[in-house]
Amino acid sequence: MESQNQLFKNFPDKEEMLKMDRQQSGVEIPEINGHIHTPHSFSAFKNMEQPFVLAKKENIAVLGINDFYTTDGYEEFALLALKHKVFPLFNIEFMALQNDLQEAGIRVNDPNNPGRTYLSGKGLNFPVSMSEKSFSVIKTIQDESNRQTYKMVEKLNAFLEKGGIDLFFNAEKLHKSLAKNLFRERHIAQAVRIAVFAKEETLEGRKNLLEKIFLGKKVKSSLDDVASLENEIRGNLLKAGGPAFVEEDPRAFLSLEEVTDLIIDTGGIPCYPVLLDDSAGNFTDYEADREKLYKALTEKGIYFIELIPGRNDAKILKEFVSWFHQKGFVITFGTEHNTPKLDPMLISCRGGVPLDNELKIINFEGAAIIAAHQYLNAKGEEGFLKGILPKLEEKEKFTELGKAVIRNFINKK
Repeated sequence: MESQNQLFKNFPDKEEMLKMDRQQSGVEIPEINGHIHTPHSFSAFKNMEQPFVLAKKENIAVLGINDFYTTDGYEEFALLALKHKVFPLFNIEFMALQNDLQEAGIRVNDPNNPGRTYLSGKGLNFPVSMSEKSFSVIKTIQDESNRQTYKMVEKLNAFLEKGGIDLFFNAEKLHKSLAKNLFRERHIAQAVRIAVFAKEETLEGRKNLLEKIFLGKKVKSSLDDVASLENEIRGNLLKAGGPAFVEEDPRAFLSLEEVTDLIIDTGGIPCYPVLLDDSAGNFTDYEADREKLYKALTEKGIYFIELIPGRNDAKILKEFVSWFHQKGFVITFGTEHNTPKLDPMLISCRGGVPLDNELKIINFEGAAIIAAHQYLNAKGEEGFLKGILPKLEEKEKFTELGKAVIRNFINKK
């Protein structure tokens, strides 16, 4: 298998690749999923290869890794991309804290925690490169995240012992067996489900034990629906108000400006993940007014947004995306897959409504710009960022180059 470091090195030069691509006719718009999580943070996938196998079955040509706080999965992701001929986008995700919005009670793109702000980085350097300072910052964030999760296990054990429930968890062993570098609260919920099922063999026994753990609350999920059950365990035990909840230390959060600087230092493009509407039609305070959201993002130099259409109404998504696209924003879509539920890889809106052709074109444009950015950076040239701002006036040029990069990769013999 080709070395991952040859991913872009052996590509034709820019002009040759564009010339070859222009000679193609009737090229279809590929299916693209620009945001998935892998086992390097938490995901629905059993291993790194599973999303590629599923992607090929669903004719997805571009796949973007988007793990929290880590680039650890990049090398394996690149090798699997070469093996399966699925073009890789190298992304990352962080949680920042905007203190002024927290104090004002304004929810950004976390519906439950005012001020907390998710921010993705798109098209990071591959092979991975960053300053020593950035490496140290990411390591500190990872360590703090794991420290909080280990403390949750400690509180969970104390709660179980007090309730006379004969279960005990070793955080280090769980970390080693269920996770990779990052050990998250979803891993704890998974461990509780596994332990309950191992201890009780009958359906009734498992329900009774879970209800005891839930302090008498009835189990709402079907016990054969692993994803729902683990989410219910997480909600009862590990979220705010639960007996094993551990509040995050505000000092462990970076500011939005610090996260933006970190993303740019790693070669990435800052991108704001939009929640948009929930199933009840509600929006967060920050996103309710698209004019205000546009102003807030552009004032911070952010001209990339991404959405997870599966959680949005198709009509609302279309109107929102069209509006921001007309404003010059670069937009991509994904599925996340950061819960135990193994949903389809093919992107659709809430209720399974497929993306229309216009949305697919916008998604392809966004993925192509990221692909061109990755290609140019790997070749030692300047990518889509000029300093800290994107070259919006060169969108068409980058889109054409990126489409050629993607097609060259997936059609290479």
